[in-house]
Amino acid sequence: MRIFSLCTFSTLLGTLVTVLVLEPSLILGNTALAQNQRPPIAAPAVGSAGDFSPSWYDREGLTPDEAVNVAVYERCNRSVVNISTVSIRTDRFFLTEVPEEGSGSGAILDQAGHVLTNFHVVQGAAQVNVTLYDEESYAAKLVGADPVNDIAVLKIDAPQDKLYPVVLGDSERLRVGMKVFALGNPFGLERTMSIGSVSSLNRTLEVQRNWVIKSIIQIDASINPGNSGGPLIDAHGRVIGMNTAIASRVAQSAGIGFAIPSNLISRVVPELIKYGRVIRGDIGITHVTVTDAGLRIARIAPGSPAELAGVRGPKVTRRGPISIIDRGAADIIVAVNGQPVKTAAEFLGIIENMKPKDIVRLGLLREGKPVLVDVTLADDSRLQEETSKF
Repeated sequence: MRIFSLCTFSTLLGTLVTVLVLEPSLILGNTALAQNQRPPIAAPAVGSAGDFSPSWYDREGLTPDEAVNVAVYERCNRSVVNISTVSIRTDRFFLTEVPEEGSGSGAILDQAGHVLTNFHVVQGAAQVNVTLYDEESYAAKLVGADPVNDIAVLKIDAPQDKLYPVVLGDSERLRVGMKVFALGNPFGLERTMSIGSVSSLNRTLEVQRNWVIKSIIQIDASINPGNSGGPLIDAHGRVIGMNTAIASRVAQSAGIGFAIPSNLISRVVPELIKYGRVIRGDIGITHVTVTDAGLRIARIAPGSPAELAGVRGPKVTRRGPISIIDRGAADIIVAVNGQPVKTAAEFLGIIENMKPKDIVRLGLLREGKPVLVDVTLADDSRLQEETSKF
């Protein structure tokens, strides 16, 4: 009997000590708990702007950092779509048409059914389908495209209650080191999220020969084939970019990815929806060669604004069936509107931001002497054929 009582007393004493050591809040009330927790703040609804902080991480056993990760995914994953394409390739040997499939990602822009993606995801496609979060697929049509900035807008006819638009943020507010989330469909794995940070800002990315996108965001979040066109999201659930490329020779993530900034998207998309393309001014200088002196003009489109203004390209002399080209007779571009230019990208970057009927002042070297020539830009329609593939 004494042994039983002693064991019982020892057990009770051990339990009491355990309670005192492991559960001080039982003795001190909720003081410790109150010191370590923030008051709950409700997250805004999908499609609305603003900060949010989840209130349930303590109940789910998540750290505050994990709670933000989960909240971003829960808020944004239904806005991400899978884009599948079918292109027709002609087999040169058998002279038959061979279908080729491709895939990418996109994001719902509004409840009218507009979808944002990369131009290269849908370029040349004969058929495009968009699959929503509920695995329902819809045929898509191309509303507009901007190959220069690798941006395209599609449209699907889907019920509004199935469309969850993203919220576009301000990419100018980004800082190196900020946390970002890349959503997409890498290798066809739907609505996958990768977490990383902003590695650098204001990079340039060449999307076509002599055409570059400025203000590119460099990130270290994992981006793989299929992520193209997916949204890059900040810790507040706002889209601050669109994933567009990875720096890797094997087409797999190598810790360096790039995204088109949201401010460029916000500027381009309204024109794509309204006009089907971005209306830019056309100068008519289609090729230049980089030299130590500047950009030597290699080709001017016949009847273009540059030719009409008196800008000189290579001199062509015909001698019977032979054409002799004197490239040294061409003007050399050294400045545009007083701004020095040394590369084709710098030259085209200035022209890209101008509209038809704008006047461009070219600073030229002609036979070694400085010359100023004013050129009135025309409407640029050279890219329309590229943007009407399907």
